[in-house]
Amino acid sequence: MDLDTLLSFDWGTMTPEFIILGMIAILSVADLFMPKQVDRKVLGWAGFAGVVLALISLVSLIGTETTSILYDTFRLDSFAIAFKLILLLGAALVMLLAIDYRTKDGLEEYKGEFFYLFLTALLGTMFMASSGDLITLFVGLELLSIPSYVLAGMRKRNLKSNESAMKYVLNGGISTAITLFGMSYVFGIAGTTNLREIAQVFGGLSDPQHIYILGLAFFMIFVGLSFKLASAPFHMWAPDVYEGAPTPVTAFLSVVSKTAGFVIILRILLSIFGYIPVPQEDGQQIPLLFAVQDYIAFLAGATMIIGNVIALRQRNIKRMFAYSSIAHAGYILVALTAMSFVTFDAIWFYMLAYLLMNLGAFAVIQVITMKTGSEDISHFAGLYRRSPLLAVGMGIFILSLAGIPGTAGFIGKLNIFMGALMVDQAHYVLVSIMIATTVVSYFYYFGIMTQMFFRPAASDEKIHLPIGTLVVILVTVIGTILFGVMPNLAIDFMHSNFNQFVDFMR
Repeated sequence: MDLDTLLSFDWGTMTPEFIILGMIAILSVADLFMPKQVDRKVLGWAGFAGVVLALISLVSLIGTETTSILYDTFRLDSFAIAFKLILLLGAALVMLLAIDYRTKDGLEEYKGEFFYLFLTALLGTMFMASSGDLITLFVGLELLSIPSYVLAGMRKRNLKSNESAMKYVLNGGISTAITLFGMSYVFGIAGTTNLREIAQVFGGLSDPQHIYILGLAFFMIFVGLSFKLASAPFHMWAPDVYEGAPTPVTAFLSVVSKTAGFVIILRILLSIFGYIPVPQEDGQQIPLLFAVQDYIAFLAGATMIIGNVIALRQRNIKRMFAYSSIAHAGYILVALTAMSFVTFDAIWFYMLAYLLMNLGAFAVIQVITMKTGSEDISHFAGLYRRSPLLAVGMGIFILSLAGIPGTAGFIGKLNIFMGALMVDQAHYVLVSIMIATTVVSYFYYFGIMTQMFFRPAASDEKIHLPIGTLVVILVTVIGTILFGVMPNLAIDFMHSNFNQFVDFMR
């Protein structure tokens, strides 16, 4: 590539990525030369400023024409902008939690590494959202995964953290290999890694053997990415990793990493398998993605059931939220199964609601676990008397996670529910499972409420909130209530700025 070609690209479309990349370089060099006795909090605040600056630059790109650079490997379309907004907002809130995080096993010694590794993982998620090529999708996926393995094991002197990192690496390596094997089949038949070119080639397929091989490729890619989503039965790593990792890392994996997982699934499944024609017995042809709906539905149902039922037996609050996170992945898979015309809208809104209610809950969990040194649910007893703000905030997050009306979580579930019923062949069984498992979730969610409001406190000592954590709780509480009472604020913003994601493959 000559210099003139290089300069001809519209590099402005990558402004948010360049800001994050620049901040990674600054933080890594600063951490290297800063004296050891200097508090690394300053690096965290610099990283937070970088994320906010990237978010502002992304907002300025809303409404721009769909742009493709680097030979269509990087796309800035409405889909990319919409999901990057969630990724950057979630990252900014997680960064505030990380700044306030303290442990008794010396994590502060590695705090500088934490911040720039976290930003590196964030950069990977952003590349996944804008990728128009299998290679850049895979590079973004690994740019997210590899720092995440390190972050999960940051507490070097903690055996659970070591165990979580090892399990995460092993499961992540296996899932990566399976995903890459499936992608190799796609490349072998299409002869290209560009998603738009693959769609054009596959739209004219008629050889049944090729369609069969692509069916295998679909299952390998979907299974490999299901590890990343922690959807059943590929979820076994999640409870151990969530428990052993530092709380800000757990929050990151639960929200930002999971959002990125659904981003790459939507990019690959719709761009590739939504165009492969599969002949039916009546002579009609349907896309391969619709032909395998029953298998995705089975995975969604199993994920909702396993996540909610096993959560009932958990006493460790982070393990409970790990299984809760598994269940919520199942809810989003319901929207993916339905493939209605509101699928993108439903998934985007649910990820936004999930970000607010889950990050808020983890902010409260971080405060309690840092104060007590334990993650047992019993330490939430009497929280209302010790800190009414924390207790009321956690109550709002739990009501939203449970899908109670008046919260963003309820609207998110309602959108998925309606989307699954408005298609020609309504998914009544899947919707029934969704309702039943939501009711099951009330038992463990409201168990936390019982502890906070109706159990005596072991100590009357008041809890003081660090400024960063207080900001996270206030922002998430306001967002959870606001989008529950006035969901049109988010929905109208999406419709007026992202135009139903019609440019997804243009």
